[in-house]
Amino acid sequence: MRLNFNILDSFYFVYLQAQKTTKMNLSTPQINVNKSQEELYQFLSDFNNFSKLMPENTDKFELTENGFLFALKGMPTIKLKLQEKNPFSKIVLASASDQFPFTLTANILENNGKAKANFEFEGKFNPMISMMVKKPLQKFINTLNENIEKL
Repeated sequence: MRLNFNILDSFYFVYLQAQKTTKMNLSTPQINVNKSQEELYQFLSDFNNFSKLMPENTDKFELTENGFLFALKGMPTIKLKLQEKNPFSKIVLASASDQFPFTLTANILENNGKAKANFEFEGKFNPMISMMVKKPLQKFINTLNENIEKL
């Protein structure tokens, strides 16, 4: 049996593929921070401090009512808003855009009077977008992690 596909079938197939979403989970290794768990939580609760953690190629950083927005050179602006806070252990920021739903979580643990921390990114994207953004997103959260280690 021979399958005949015309151009409309091809476009429909591409459309269906674009509608599928896959979950993307990225994380950084846990690092030791020269602050107590409470101090690090307070530092990250002040969203202005995220400007100190951003990559060098940050083109824009602005505080918003319940979060912040930023843009890296050559990239669109991303707006993050507070979604959840668990005192001294977790801060979850969520995308303010329904078009690209994702969360960025800062996990903070206590380790002999000092903090241990890492970042987790979780999002749902279509496979094509996932391929394009996976490496830059991993690099971004790695930079946040590296900069928090320098505090």
